[in-house]
Parts: sequence; C-alpha cells; structure tokens
Amino acid sequence: MAGEGICLTRNNLSQEEIDSLIAALGSGVIEEQESKNIAGEHRLYDFRRPSKLSKEQMRTLRVIHENFARVLGNFLSTYLRVPAKVQLLSVSQVTYEEFVFSLQVPTLVTIFNMSQELGSALLETNPSIVFPIIDIVFGGGGTMPPQTRELTDIEITVMRQINTKFLNNLCYAWGDIARLSPTVETMDTNQQYNQMFASTETVILLTFNVQIKDNTGLINLCLPYISIEKIAPRLNAQVWFKQANLDAPHSREKVIIKQLEKVDLKVTALLGKTTVSLDDFLQFREGDVIQLYTREADELDIYVEKELLFKGHAGLCGHNAAVQITRWAEEEGQ
Repeated sequence: MAGEGICLTRNNLSQEEIDSLIAALGSGVIEEQESKNIAGEHRLYDFRRPSKLSKEQMRTLRVIHENFARVLGNFLSTYLRVPAKVQLLSVSQVTYEEFVFSLQVPTLVTIFNMSQELGSALLETNPSIVFPIIDIVFGGGGTMPPQTRELTDIEITVMRQINTKFLNNLCYAWGDIARLSPTVETMDTNQQYNQMFASTETVILLTFNVQIKDNTGLINLCLPYISIEKIAPRLNAQVWFKQANLDAPHSREKVIIKQLEKVDLKVTALLGKTTVSLDDFLQFREGDVIQLYTREADELDIYVEKELLFKGHAGLCGHNAAVQITRWAEEEGQ
C-alpha cells in the first residue's frame, strides 16, 4: 500500500479474488481494516521532539531533582533568613530551540560546567525571584521593582555567588549518580544571543517553582542529552537505590563532619593559678606582680568550651600570642 493507491504483487491470485479485492477497496472495508492494524502496531512519533530517555530514566531524574528542590529550599530559607519553598514542576525532553524561545527577556542565564565528564549545562533564573533575592541580600524586604530591567554588573556579581551556591547543592542530589564539580562559566541576560547547542539538540528541561516570601518565580535547569547520555545507564532506580544504600553511612559521616567544621568553639589556655588571701586581693593595684604556681617549662591546661581537653605550651605565632597543643589531657595519668 503506497499513498492512496494499491500495489499487487504476483501471488497467483485468481480473477475472482482480484475482483473481490477491488470491490472491497471501493466500499472502504479494506481501508478500515488497514487503519485498525496501523493503529494497533504503531504509535505517533514527533521527530522534532524525540524522546531519547526511557520513562524509567525520566522518573529517576524526577526523584533526584525532587531531592534537589528540598535541599535548595532549605538553603534559601537559611541563606536569606526568610520563608522559601522550592518545588519541582516538570521534567521534559524538548529541543534547545524550544527551550530558548520559551524564555522571557531579560532573564538571568548561567552557563556552567557540570564536571569534566559531563561538560556544560544551563541554569535560568527568572527575574521574578532574582530581584527579590537581590533586594533581601542588600537589606530590603524582598520586593520587585516596578518594571523588569536589565541587571547591573554589581547585581550579576551577587547572583554569580548565589547561583554558585545553587549549583553546589546540586552536587548533593547527584552524588549517587555522578560526581559533579560545577563551576560558573558565563552569565548573560539574553540567552537568544548565546547558541550553546544546536537548535535541534535534545535537552532535558527541569522546571522548578520557587516561592520567596510573597514572590513566586521559576528556575529552569537545562541538561543537554549529549551529556546525560554518558551516564544514562546509571539512571536506573535499582542502580540508584543500591548505590545510595552503599554510600549512605559514608555520606552521612561526611555531612556531619562538614556541618561540625562550621561550629565556633571557645578555646581557653590557662596560664597558671595561685592562691591569695582576701586581704591581699583587696590591696592589688595596677602594676602588681602575682606569682603563679606554673613554671615556664610546665604544660598549660587548654579548655574547649570549659572542658579540659588538651595540654600545651605558650609561645608566639608571628606577633600574636599562641599556644601549641602537645597532647590530650587524658594522657596525663597513663
């Protein structure tokens, strides 16, 4: 069957069978049967929007970036000190051209390198959340300007630092699939002038809804298929969960250590002590010398948050007074 005509091969049909076939074709019976067969054995396929990842791989990407949304929401709430919520809206496969022409102008587009293995990707941050973030960072209440405008150089510099933190949070979500080390390459306010990929190139588009106080906007994460293709076999739920279980104890330990590294502690070195009478204490004057029981060569007690933990010696580090830790205090009785 080609077009609307009919092609008969030499299958030794009798004249009666040929007449019957032509009569059936004229009545539309064959056309209906052929349509049913085509519908049952084929499916529609849009060659301009090819689906290169399987449904399972897309589901895995969704789970990964739902975790990223939660991490990013917690980061924004902590960093800006205001209520913030991030939710993954959609995961889709589109062409790069479709993605670019769906963006409003101006908008903030950050091109970054995911890792040496995966190459470059793109993060688009909507002005409806960029300006409130900048306003909060500069001490404001997180309001939008009357009209959307181009970002100044200072504002782009501020957003470069914030978007770098966004991408660092992406590392945690991707940890069980690939080791990311994202670095910002360029930032622009009009992506249509930046042809990062071919127009027909398939990309994975992840769209997030971001709410900061009373402001709502979108963040789009655009991952090229040529990069995702390298790790596509790992985008499997079984592989992902298995790797997550193997890395879980180690990952928890790393997270705990990283959080503890940020804790400020008060360290005190006790230079010495002595006993004086109340009468002598009341007679102390500026310039008086108090003799301590500690000798110059003796070790000092070093307290961390009022708990004796170390022993050490007093000295100098440059022009600053310092103390050198020599051992744990508990070793004294050994």
